[in-house]
Amino acid sequence: MKRGERAGRVVAALRALRADLWTTALDDPLPGTAQRPRWLDWRPAIVVPLAVCALVLLAGLTNRYLSDYGVGMPLAFLLASVSSAALVVVLFRPVLAWWASTVSMAAATVVAAVSATPRPFPPFALTDAQPWAGPQLTLQAGVLFLLALRVRPRIAAETLALTVLAGPACGLVTAGHLDNPVVPITVLAVSVLVGTLLRGRQVARTELVAQEELTAEERARRTLLEERQRIARELHDVVAHHMSVISIQAQVAPHLADNPSDELKDNLTGIRQNAVDALTELRRVLGVLRAEDPLPASARHAPQPTLDHLDDLIANVRAAGLTVTAHATGDPRPLPPGLELSAFRIVQEALSNAMRHAPGARVRVDIGHHPTSLTVRIANTAPDRPVPPSPGTGHGLLGMRERAAMLGGDLATGPSPDGGYEVTAVLPTTPPAAEVPL
Repeated sequence: MKRGERAGRVVAALRALRADLWTTALDDPLPGTAQRPRWLDWRPAIVVPLAVCALVLLAGLTNRYLSDYGVGMPLAFLLASVSSAALVVVLFRPVLAWWASTVSMAAATVVAAVSATPRPFPPFALTDAQPWAGPQLTLQAGVLFLLALRVRPRIAAETLALTVLAGPACGLVTAGHLDNPVVPITVLAVSVLVGTLLRGRQVARTELVAQEELTAEERARRTLLEERQRIARELHDVVAHHMSVISIQAQVAPHLADNPSDELKDNLTGIRQNAVDALTELRRVLGVLRAEDPLPASARHAPQPTLDHLDDLIANVRAAGLTVTAHATGDPRPLPPGLELSAFRIVQEALSNAMRHAPGARVRVDIGHHPTSLTVRIANTAPDRPVPPSPGTGHGLLGMRERAAMLGGDLATGPSPDGGYEVTAVLPTTPPAAEVPL
């Protein structure tokens, strides 16, 4: 490695160190999110015990600065106050609190060096003070632990390294040596390690929750697309029937008129050709939609059901052990095939849900024919025996909502006062004004 490259890396490392430690940031959000650690929600309650500990450390540090460092009472109390306050400030300004505890320790060393007279033994010794004795070590360990919970592991490692360097330096200045540095360094390292591991656990949990939310959203989107695909497959037969009728009528129309003009023949021929082309494209689209259809071919190509098949559906449900009654009101009249298909599917899905989630319940199916709408209501009572656990998240309600929305109707679902469940759909028999072809 060239000298210029080494110098550049050193400069970059110093800049990164300055960016990490020369800050008064409030919080350090969890990686990949704007969220702060969840334990900070308890910060108002944590402040109280930390403040009590800070007061205890304040008394211990003041006495230590007076007796061991030979610092006067006002200055000893000031330095001890700054150090002990760091234990509370670290909850709000972690890096700033670390600076306060470290600088106060160094300031006490400088004051002792200025005011004391050197001793002949040990060499250059000023006092018997050790920087990591008693309350000072407890304070440093607590500050580093809480800091590691709040900041990135790199910043925690940087503060630990500087603390480990600062402690022996202060000990060499005041006492000329450092008594058994392995124990205090181990205590500080373990404090940072535990705090970093706890933060990493919180980061992992946060990422897991975010991934689960994305998975749930993706599952809901996929379910919605599957339901729309299924509805499109079912409506193909209805649309294809209308296109076939248009083609046949356009082909027969010239034979129903006496001496039709060439312009009329050309127009009808164009209509028929357009209908045939549209039907061909529709079949191609259906081939794509049915490429992964799990149903057998006989079921895929069977005629789509209408309200005339409700009696057969209800008979099958009764045979499965569910008590079902059906009632119709109003004057039945011809309805659009797509509307009848959607109404049948809504009743079918509601009865399936009742069999799965309300065993032994009584179900009532009401079909209301109105001048401008068709009302479908399926209500079941509370189950008379324990409900077996659901095998998974179904999407029957989603499919019913999609069918109602497709027709411009409304769907309401929810529990009933007697403990049962109710599904009500209002489907307009005519399309909204904005959808009426001109």
